[in-house]
Amino acid sequence: MTFSVAARCQRTGQIGIAATTAVQSVGKLACHAIPNVGAFASQALLNPYLAYDGLRLLQAGASAQEALDRVIAVDPNPEQRQAGVVDNQGRVAAWTGQRNIPWAGHRSGRHFTAQGNRLVGPEVLDRVVDSMHATEHLSLAERLVIALQAGAAVGGDRQGEHSTNVMVFGNEEYPLCDIRIDEHRDPMAELRRLYRLYEEEILPTVLKLPKRSEMPRPDSSGLSGVKRKSVR
Repeated sequence: MTFSVAARCQRTGQIGIAATTAVQSVGKLACHAIPNVGAFASQALLNPYLAYDGLRLLQAGASAQEALDRVIAVDPNPEQRQAGVVDNQGRVAAWTGQRNIPWAGHRSGRHFTAQGNRLVGPEVLDRVVDSMHATEHLSLAERLVIALQAGAAVGGDRQGEHSTNVMVFGNEEYPLCDIRIDEHRDPMAELRRLYRLYEEEILPTVLKLPKRSEMPRPDSSGLSGVKRKSVR
């Protein structure tokens, strides 16, 4: 029901994730990333804990393949899951369970992985891979937008696309880009419109936001002994 891309930009080190599907709100539960750590797509018979636990493993030093292997090994229903992960070194891994809705599968490229199920055929992911390789000179956010459009243009989800998400992190804890379309009759056209707005108006504002290096962390010592007032 979904195809997605998890990627790292070789030039900037940015981490990104993008997905589109025939159901609502693909960004809320399928797309996950942590800056300077990695990105994780969890889809098909959805289990968000694959991504939550997988990203924690990446933070602890696991590679993309190690993290994916470990979360799939303890999943109660792995054959109906699908996942893709990229780590902060650009290593990738993907899983497509045998009970995914056909066509289902995954493809990998330079510092990215693409995966999908209930697609019109393998040409969807082949087009995504070609797009990602052909756009390496562009920003990661733009590459992900173009890749989703490329996959949708050759058929995408057999039931069409209704929601999409493109999310990219730089060095800061907040996203550099987070375009979410939770429900739309033509999400690819809306994605084009919102990406243009993002480039013109949102990105310049985000680039001016405070940086972690400029913001000392508040002292949290002694909080364990502070009694919290009840709110009535």
